[in-house]
Amino acid sequence: MRERYRDDILTHSEFDPDLWMEVGSSGGPDKNQVYGLSNTTADNLRSTRSVSTVGSSQSISSSQSKEFVALQQHTAQLTDKYDHLSAEYAQLKASHAQQRAESEQIKASQAQQKAEYEQQKAAYEQQKAAYEQLHEMVMNMANSGTCAPTPFWPYNHQPPPGSPPPPPPPAPPLY
Repeated sequence: MRERYRDDILTHSEFDPDLWMEVGSSGGPDKNQVYGLSNTTADNLRSTRSVSTVGSSQSISSSQSKEFVALQQHTAQLTDKYDHLSAEYAQLKASHAQQRAESEQIKASQAQQKAEYEQQKAAYEQQKAAYEQLHEMVMNMANSGTCAPTPFWPYNHQPPPGSPPPPPPPAPPLY
């Protein structure tokens, strides 16, 4: 029984006709002797090795129904676990898809920001080149003498020669 049903006694069948016949016909001095059964039952076992010809006792059907109920409960538990894991997998898959979409949006936003930065950088470079060109032109004019700095207004706050004098400041009030 332990070889066939392992060490758990609860899983042992109360009546196993194949095992009875195996032990009874294994050899030795008690060969072909099946103890604990009537001669008719033993003869039936030898000829058919089937429980159906012997008939079912209540202990067999009770044991088998207990095993069947236990297997049904175990199957239900496994089905529940499977359903739970399937739902969890679906949630994880949806979460992963959402994270991937968010990642793609971030990448697109970064690409757009980079393009805007490159445009701003190009505009800055153009402004810098124009400033340097203008600065070079002013410096060339100043050095050539064609555009000498004037010592007069508005650079030194003095009016140019020949211009009318500025108006006098207003008189203080009389009290």
